[in-house]
Amino acid sequence: IHHLNPSKNSFFLDAACGKGRHSIYLNRLGYTVDGFDLSKSSIKDAKVFEGSNLKFYVNDIRFPLKINHYNYVFNLFTSFGYFEDNRDNQHAINAIAESLTKNGVLIVDFMNCNKVIHSLNKSDSKVIEGITFKINRNYNNGFIIKDIEFSDKGIEYQYQEKVKAISLDDFKSYFTASNLEIETTFGDYELNPFDLNNSDRLILIVRKK
Repeated sequence: IHHLNPSKNSFFLDAACGKGRHSIYLNRLGYTVDGFDLSKSSIKDAKVFEGSNLKFYVNDIRFPLKINHYNYVFNLFTSFGYFEDNRDNQHAINAIAESLTKNGVLIVDFMNCNKVIHSLNKSDSKVIEGITFKINRNYNNGFIIKDIEFSDKGIEYQYQEKVKAISLDDFKSYFTASNLEIETTFGDYELNPFDLNNSDRLILIVRKK
């Protein structure tokens, strides 16, 4: 946040906010913040923290919450790329662009797919509170897929997480189509330069033209 140096009267949007952890933090810094997520249960939890300058909404990222309203939009911790159809990713970026004021800034924090794909640990297991979680990972048809299996009280559970492997060039294409322009790229939370092969994250600072 210090890198951006926003004015105190800035309006923030936390897109795909989950239970609102980052929205709450920004609000405690003194900013007016809206957060939205598609999960009704997550927003129900987040609403406990609402105040006059902090509001949460159930919303689909493909549709703008408010038009030409926000000075800053955050999309953090790979909360993007879950659509099967690539056009939906573009719709999501379009919606975010619509929600920004002129010269507004979008901050995207995504995994560095190139490093993830080339260092993919295909299978492992974790024991959490006495339950063994078996995890299998693979890269298939443009998606990074994680299958999780575990047993609890004799019941078998299976879950799958599937995220599109979106590259820097892919993001550039989305942004160009939405009248957005990348200003800076970082490779981690210490704001070191992005390195395609070695960075853990792809953090993008993007401005609306």
